Amino acid sequence: MKKAIRIKSFLVVLGLVSAGFASCHKSDDNEQPNQIVKVEDVNGNYSGKVITTQGKTKNEINTTFTAKDKVINYVDLPVKEIVGTAVKDAKKAEEAIKKMGKIKYDLDFTAALTSTKTAVELTFAPKALDLKIPVDNKTIDVKAIISAKQKGVYTHNRTRNLKYELSVDKIIVSGTEEAKFEAIKYSFPLSIKK
Repeated sequence: MKKAIRIKSFLVVLGLVSAGFASCHKSDDNEQPNQIVKVEDVNGNYSGKVITTQGKTKNEINTTFTAKDKVINYVDLPVKEIVGTAVKDAKKAEEAIKKMGKIKYDLDFTAALTSTKTAVELTFAPKALDLKIPVDNKTIDVKAIISAKQKGVYTHNRTRNLKYELSVDKIIVSGTEEAKFEAIKYSFPLSIKK
């Protein structure tokens, strides 16, 4: 009796799994991978995750940005690692981040269509990020030197998405470069165009 129930249960599960694969297969038929794109397709609003890495510390946060007229505009760029480098006390760094509010940053880029016309490559020209960090009733001036070591890529497969990375290579606090600074990597692995 138990053996018959096990066999029936197994067959029901097998049927459900098979139906799941069949339904996914049908929806995939309508999608065309590697669709032709235009340089202007990069323009738009995006949402996704930004992963910041400094040494062995990794943080992930949801983010949004806009690409328009050769500029990516961040309304709220995460700066936890930058502030933490300038303000060694973790509690004071968190307080400073709250006081600073949203950090705006514009990232200039040039875009070029690939030879296959299925992707747009973005070459970035990052500017330094200047911050005024409020700590202990005074303000610390911080300059984060940002670079882009590789090109970004916009594609339209199943979604319209943009992938790229930035790096904070140097931080200058009150005119003095931080000597024991580990670079901060900003990775935007899959930002989806809305």
